[in-house]
Amino acid sequence: MRKARRGMVFFVTDFTAHGNSKSCNKALERLVKQEKIMRIGRGIYTIPRKSRFFGRVTPGIEAIAQGIARRDKARIIPTGLFAENLLGLSTQVPVKVVYLTDGTPRKLIIDGVPLVFKKTSPKNLATYGKISTLVIQALKSIKKEKVTVDEIAKIVGHLKKENPKYLAHDIKLAPEWIREIMRKAQTGNI
Repeated sequence: MRKARRGMVFFVTDFTAHGNSKSCNKALERLVKQEKIMRIGRGIYTIPRKSRFFGRVTPGIEAIAQGIARRDKARIIPTGLFAENLLGLSTQVPVKVVYLTDGTPRKLIIDGVPLVFKKTSPKNLATYGKISTLVIQALKSIKKEKVTVDEIAKIVGHLKKENPKYLAHDIKLAPEWIREIMRKAQTGNI
C-alpha cells in the first residue's frame, strides 16, 4: 500500500495472498481506525488524497467503478445521464451512476450515490473507442427525437478526437440513427 498512489482503490482480495480474508479484514480495519486508509464501501478501501480545503478526499465514482471492474476482470461502460455528463452534453449530476457490464450485476452506495452495474449483451461492450462508446450510450439516453443540433455539433467535435480505426469499428455497432451522426465526424459535415 505504501507504494500505491493516493486515491487508488483497494479491495480485501488484493491482500489475501498475505493471509486469509478474515485477518486481512482485521488489518484493514486497524488501518482505518489509525486513519491511514479510508473505507469507502464494504470491502473497498483507499489511501485518501488530502486537500487543504476539503481534508480527506475519496476517489471519484468512476475510479471506484474502474477498480471494481479490475478486481472482477469485467468490462464496464458508463451509460445514461452519466455518459451525457462525461461528454458535457448535460450539466445535471446523475442521482444514480449506471454502468453496463459483462460481470456480476450489483448495486453499491458510494458517498450516498447509487453505483449500479447492469448486465448487458456482449455487443454493447464490443466497442473499442472510449469516446465513441460514450457517444453511443449518451445518444441512446437522449433518444433520437430529442437530440438537438447543438448536441450533435458537440458530439461530432468529441468524435473527431477519437482514433479513426476505433471510430470506423464502433460505427458498425451503433444503431442506424446514431451511425448517421457518427459518420459526420468522419466526413467533417455537421
